Amino acid sequence: PRGQFVALVGGSGSGKTTLLKTINGLITQEVGEVWILGRSTADVDPSALRRTIGYVFQDVGLFPHMTVRENIAIGPRLEMWDKARTEARVAELLSLVALPGSVAERLPAALSGGQRQRVGVARALAAGPAIMLMDEPFGALDPIVRDALARDYLRLHRTLNLTTMMVTHDIMEALRLADRVVVLQAGKILADDTPRALLAGHSDPTVRTLIEMPKRQADEVSALAGAAA
Repeated sequence: PRGQFVALVGGSGSGKTTLLKTINGLITQEVGEVWILGRSTADVDPSALRRTIGYVFQDVGLFPHMTVRENIAIGPRLEMWDKARTEARVAELLSLVALPGSVAERLPAALSGGQRQRVGVARALAAGPAIMLMDEPFGALDPIVRDALARDYLRLHRTLNLTTMMVTHDIMEALRLADRVVVLQAGKILADDTPRALLAGHSDPTVRTLIEMPKRQADEVSALAGAAA
Protein backbone atom coordinates (compact mmCIF):
# COMPACT_ATOMS: atom_id res chain seq x y z
CA PRO A 1 0.00 0.00 0.00
CA ARG A 2 1.03 3.58 -0.65
CA GLY A 3 3.12 5.11 2.12
CA GLN A 4 4.32 1.84 3.65
CA PHE A 5 7.90 0.92 4.41
CA VAL A 6 8.39 -2.78 3.58
CA ALA A 7 11.59 -4.68 4.39
CA LEU A 8 12.53 -7.81 2.43
CA VAL A 9 14.67 -10.26 4.39
CA GLY A 10 15.95 -13.78 3.78
CA GLY A 11 19.10 -15.68 2.97
CA SER A 12 21.28 -15.16 -0.09
CA GLY A 13 19.49 -16.44 -3.19
CA SER A 14 16.03 -16.16 -1.64
CA GLY A 15 14.85 -13.75 -4.35
CA LYS A 16 15.03 -10.34 -2.66
CA THR A 17 16.98 -8.49 -5.35
CA THR A 18 15.17 -10.36 -8.11
CA LEU A 19 11.88 -9.11 -6.70
CA LEU A 20 13.10 -5.48 -6.72
CA LYS A 21 14.34 -5.82 -10.30
CA THR A 22 11.01 -7.32 -11.36
CA ILE A 23 9.13 -4.36 -9.87
CA ASN A 24 11.48 -1.98 -11.67
CA GLY A 25 11.17 -3.80 -14.99
CA LEU A 26 14.84 -4.84 -15.09
CA ILE A 27 13.65 -8.46 -15.06
CA THR A 28 10.49 -9.65 -16.81
CA GLN A 29 8.55 -12.22 -14.80
CA GLU A 30 7.49 -15.44 -16.51
CA VAL A 31 4.03 -15.54 -14.92
CA GLY A 32 1.76 -13.09 -13.15
CA GLU A 33 1.71 -9.31 -13.27
CA VAL A 34 3.23 -6.38 -11.43
CA TRP A 35 0.86 -3.49 -10.80
CA ILE A 36 2.09 -0.06 -9.74
CA LEU A 37 -0.21 2.86 -8.99
CA GLY A 38 -3.14 1.02 -10.53
CA ARG A 39 -1.44 0.04 -13.81
CA SER A 40 0.21 -3.15 -14.99
CA THR A 41 3.89 -2.56 -15.71
CA ALA A 42 3.32 -4.42 -18.99
CA ASP A 43 1.37 -1.37 -20.17
CA VAL A 44 4.12 1.13 -19.33
CA ASP A 45 7.30 1.88 -21.28
CA PRO A 46 10.15 0.39 -19.20
CA SER A 47 12.27 3.55 -19.37
CA ALA A 48 9.33 5.71 -18.33
CA LEU A 49 8.54 3.27 -15.52
CA ARG A 50 12.08 3.42 -14.13
CA ARG A 51 12.05 7.20 -14.11
CA THR A 52 9.08 7.11 -11.70
CA ILE A 53 10.82 4.74 -9.28
CA GLY A 54 13.88 5.62 -7.23
CA TYR A 55 16.51 2.87 -6.93
CA VAL A 56 19.35 2.88 -4.39
CA PHE A 57 22.11 0.25 -4.55
CA GLN A 58 24.60 -0.86 -1.91
CA ASP A 59 27.53 0.19 -4.11
CA VAL A 60 25.75 3.49 -4.90
CA GLY A 61 26.82 3.49 -8.57
CA LEU A 62 27.58 7.21 -8.83
CA PHE A 63 29.24 8.23 -12.10
CA PRO A 64 32.86 8.89 -11.06
CA HIS A 65 33.53 11.50 -13.75
CA MET A 66 30.48 13.60 -12.75
CA THR A 67 30.26 15.99 -9.84
CA VAL A 68 27.74 15.45 -7.06
CA ARG A 69 25.55 18.11 -8.67
CA GLU A 70 25.67 16.37 -12.06
CA ASN A 71 24.92 12.95 -10.54
CA ILE A 72 21.85 14.21 -8.71
CA ALA A 73 20.65 16.11 -11.78
CA ILE A 74 20.52 13.04 -14.05
CA GLY A 75 16.82 12.32 -13.42
CA PRO A 76 15.64 15.92 -13.84
CA ARG A 77 17.72 16.22 -17.01
CA LEU A 78 16.05 13.13 -18.48
CA GLU A 79 12.69 14.70 -17.58
CA MET A 80 13.75 17.85 -19.49
CA TRP A 81 13.65 20.16 -16.48
CA ASP A 82 15.07 23.64 -17.07
CA LYS A 83 18.35 24.66 -15.46
CA ALA A 84 16.86 26.84 -12.72
CA ARG A 85 14.44 24.14 -11.59
CA THR A 86 17.18 21.51 -11.64
CA GLU A 87 19.58 23.66 -9.63
CA ALA A 88 16.91 24.37 -7.04
CA ARG A 89 16.13 20.66 -6.79
CA VAL A 90 19.79 19.74 -6.28
CA ALA A 91 20.13 22.30 -3.48
CA GLU A 92 16.89 21.09 -1.89
CA LEU A 93 17.97 17.45 -1.96
CA LEU A 94 21.42 18.10 -0.53
CA SER A 95 19.68 19.74 2.40
CA LEU A 96 17.18 16.87 2.71
CA VAL A 97 19.94 14.26 2.92
CA ALA A 98 21.91 16.41 5.38
CA LEU A 99 24.83 17.30 3.12
CA PRO A 100 26.33 20.81 2.88
CA GLY A 101 25.91 22.65 -0.40
CA SER A 102 29.69 22.78 -0.72
CA VAL A 103 29.84 19.11 -1.77
CA ALA A 104 27.92 19.85 -4.97
CA GLU A 105 31.06 20.44 -7.02
CA ARG A 106 33.03 17.51 -5.62
CA LEU A 107 33.61 14.24 -7.43
CA PRO A 108 32.38 11.05 -5.71
CA ALA A 109 35.96 9.94 -4.98
CA ALA A 110 36.36 12.96 -2.68
CA LEU A 111 33.45 11.85 -0.46
CA SER A 112 33.24 9.37 2.40
CA GLY A 113 31.20 6.19 1.99
CA GLY A 114 28.34 7.66 4.01
CA GLN A 115 28.35 10.85 1.95
CA ARG A 116 28.30 8.88 -1.31
CA GLN A 117 25.32 6.88 -0.09
CA ARG A 118 23.50 10.10 0.83
CA VAL A 119 24.17 11.38 -2.70
CA GLY A 120 22.78 8.10 -4.02
CA VAL A 121 19.57 8.64 -2.07
CA ALA A 122 19.37 12.24 -3.30
CA ARG A 123 19.83 11.10 -6.91
CA ALA A 124 17.08 8.49 -6.53
CA LEU A 125 14.72 11.16 -5.16
CA ALA A 126 15.61 13.85 -7.70
CA ALA A 127 12.72 13.43 -10.13
CA GLY A 128 10.16 13.06 -7.34
CA PRO A 129 9.36 9.31 -7.40
CA ALA A 130 6.50 7.98 -5.31
CA ILE A 131 8.26 4.62 -4.89
CA MET A 132 11.76 3.87 -3.63
CA LEU A 133 13.47 0.51 -4.08
CA MET A 134 16.55 0.05 -1.90
CA ASP A 135 18.92 -2.91 -2.24
CA GLU A 136 21.10 -3.22 0.89
CA PRO A 137 21.55 0.57 0.83
CA PHE A 138 23.43 0.80 4.13
CA GLY A 139 25.22 -2.56 4.11
CA ALA A 140 28.72 -1.32 3.25
CA LEU A 141 28.79 1.39 5.94
CA ASP A 142 30.23 1.24 9.43
CA PRO A 143 27.61 0.71 12.19
CA ILE A 144 27.45 4.32 13.41
CA VAL A 145 27.13 5.82 9.92
CA ARG A 146 24.69 3.07 8.95
CA ASP A 147 22.42 3.80 11.92
CA ALA A 148 22.46 7.57 11.26
CA LEU A 149 21.70 7.18 7.56
CA ALA A 150 18.93 4.65 8.21
CA ARG A 151 17.28 7.05 10.68
CA ASP A 152 17.63 9.94 8.23
CA TYR A 153 16.12 7.90 5.41
CA LEU A 154 13.17 6.89 7.60
CA ARG A 155 12.58 10.59 8.26
CA LEU A 156 12.61 11.26 4.50
CA HIS A 157 10.26 8.35 3.88
CA ARG A 158 7.73 9.81 6.28
CA THR A 159 8.21 13.46 5.33
CA LEU A 160 7.87 12.80 1.58
CA ASN A 161 5.15 10.14 2.00
CA LEU A 162 7.17 7.63 0.00
CA THR A 163 6.45 3.96 -0.56
CA THR A 164 9.67 2.07 0.19
CA MET A 165 10.75 -1.52 -0.38
CA MET A 166 14.16 -2.24 1.13
CA VAL A 167 16.28 -5.38 0.93
CA THR A 168 18.39 -5.96 4.02
CA HIS A 169 20.28 -8.84 5.62
CA ASP A 170 20.03 -7.09 8.99
CA ILE A 171 16.87 -8.37 10.67
CA MET A 172 17.19 -5.79 13.47
CA GLU A 173 17.28 -3.01 10.86
CA ALA A 174 14.17 -4.47 9.22
CA LEU A 175 12.27 -4.67 12.50
CA ARG A 176 13.26 -1.13 13.53
CA LEU A 177 12.54 0.65 10.26
CA ALA A 178 9.73 -1.18 8.49
CA ASP A 179 5.95 -1.17 8.79
CA ARG A 180 5.94 -4.68 7.30
CA VAL A 181 8.59 -7.36 7.06
CA VAL A 182 8.46 -9.94 4.25
CA VAL A 183 10.57 -13.07 4.79
CA LEU A 184 11.58 -14.85 1.58
CA GLN A 185 13.08 -18.28 1.01
CA ALA A 186 13.75 -19.81 -2.43
CA GLY A 187 11.44 -17.34 -4.10
CA LYS A 188 8.54 -18.01 -1.73
CA ILE A 189 7.05 -15.77 0.95
CA LEU A 190 7.33 -17.44 4.34
CA ALA A 191 5.96 -14.50 6.32
CA ASP A 192 4.50 -11.06 5.67
CA ASP A 193 3.49 -9.16 8.79
CA THR A 194 4.21 -6.24 11.09
CA PRO A 195 7.36 -6.34 13.23
CA ARG A 196 5.22 -6.52 16.37
CA ALA A 197 3.29 -9.54 15.08
CA LEU A 198 6.45 -11.35 13.98
CA LEU A 199 8.12 -10.71 17.34
CA ALA A 200 5.10 -12.26 19.05
CA GLY A 201 5.90 -15.58 17.34
CA HIS A 202 5.46 -17.41 14.04
CA SER A 203 4.59 -20.96 13.10
CA ASP A 204 7.37 -21.35 10.50
CA PRO A 205 10.64 -22.46 12.17
CA THR A 206 12.83 -20.54 9.70
CA VAL A 207 10.95 -17.31 10.39
CA ARG A 208 10.96 -17.99 14.10
CA THR A 209 14.75 -18.53 14.16
CA LEU A 210 15.32 -15.36 12.12
CA ILE A 211 13.14 -13.18 14.33
CA GLU A 212 14.46 -14.62 17.59
CA MET A 213 18.06 -13.78 16.69
CA PRO A 214 17.92 -10.02 17.53
CA LYS A 215 15.95 -10.80 20.71
CA ARG A 216 18.67 -13.24 21.78
CA GLN A 217 21.39 -10.72 20.96
CA ALA A 218 19.59 -8.04 22.97
CA ASP A 219 19.36 -10.40 25.93
CA GLU A 220 23.08 -11.17 25.69
CA VAL A 221 23.96 -7.46 25.64
CA SER A 222 21.65 -6.83 28.61
CA ALA A 223 23.37 -9.64 30.50
CA LEU A 224 26.79 -8.13 29.74
CA ALA A 225 25.63 -4.70 30.87
CA GLY A 226 24.28 -6.19 34.08
CA ALA A 227 27.55 -7.98 34.76
CA ALA A 228 29.53 -4.77 34.21
CA ALA A 229 27.31 -2.68 36.51
